[in-house]
Amino acid sequence: MLIMLSGLPGTGKTFLCRQLTQRLPYIVLESDAIRKKLFPRPAYSTAENTSVFHAIDQLIQELLQKGVSIIFDATNLKENHREGIRRISESAKARLIIVNVTAPPEVVYKRMKSRVEKPGADNKSDAGWAVYERMKRDLEKISRPHITVDTSKDITPIIEKIVKEANC
Repeated sequence: MLIMLSGLPGTGKTFLCRQLTQRLPYIVLESDAIRKKLFPRPAYSTAENTSVFHAIDQLIQELLQKGVSIIFDATNLKENHREGIRRISESAKARLIIVNVTAPPEVVYKRMKSRVEKPGADNKSDAGWAVYERMKRDLEKISRPHITVDTSKDITPIIEKIVKEANC
């Protein structure tokens, strides 16, 4: 099983991921954490992004082939990248659940402001409001069946839905 999260920075992907791992014994591949392991002082260049996501794609492929279930926590904003992940899951004969994570811009802004005011060791993202605004322009509609969750609301029903679908 592969659960791929997709959403802009600050929408609550990592929060959702933590909630899911309380119910599902999955390995989490968090792009922000992997980037900082590979590049301790990330530049967020095109070459760096290519290296990070190439490494993640390889990890996903190897883990799925070994029968390890994964939650992939990354923005996954571009359809061509999501399709690449879909092809990897298909080749490994793994089920794929795509989860579109959203939150109203004013909620995201407050979350990002809070990150700056109270930085925490558990937050690996460097994205601020300017990054959110820039990435919003790159957001592409998800063409495949997916589950959408607004993390500014009670996410319990969505957690239940994802868990149920993952256990089918």
